[in-house]
Amino acid sequence: MERTTGFGAPAKLGAHLFRVELPTARNEPVSIVEDCGYHVQTRVLLPQHIWIALADSAEDQFNARLKTLKLPMGRWHSGTNLMDRLLGKELCVLAWAAETATDEQILTISNKWEKLHPEERWWLFAMTVAEAGLAEDTERGWRRAIFHALSDGESIQRKYVNPAGRGLAAGS
Repeated sequence: MERTTGFGAPAKLGAHLFRVELPTARNEPVSIVEDCGYHVQTRVLLPQHIWIALADSAEDQFNARLKTLKLPMGRWHSGTNLMDRLLGKELCVLAWAAETATDEQILTISNKWEKLHPEERWWLFAMTVAEAGLAEDTERGWRRAIFHALSDGESIQRKYVNPAGRGLAAGS
């Protein structure tokens, strides 16, 4: 098994991964950077108050997945946080949805993002990055669509009914 660091990032030099840069100064934004080893792009800059509102949800989601793969779990800390490239793409989708959100919208965005399957998050990343994937592309194209899709309405709690007629909460 390949050695990993942070949130499942390959420990080898030059690997395709994401970096989450958490500054110590409260007035500086959190940056999410895609690093392909030879090409680096800042995907999003988030105000710290938005990052703080999203961080626990993202950490819980990613650590649950790492645990099922029997990989060490990660924890956010000041400085550079390394992430597996697929988890980084998912984090970008969450960050893009929340970057212009109000405090009231952030919980809804986070809850709806949690309900998306990883493959849905990867697809949203691919659609968005094709035309609006850089830090300065706020409120454009798919990026704006993700905000509207995930911030609209209230936090949802899906219920499924099995053939026996008993309700099952999402994720059960």
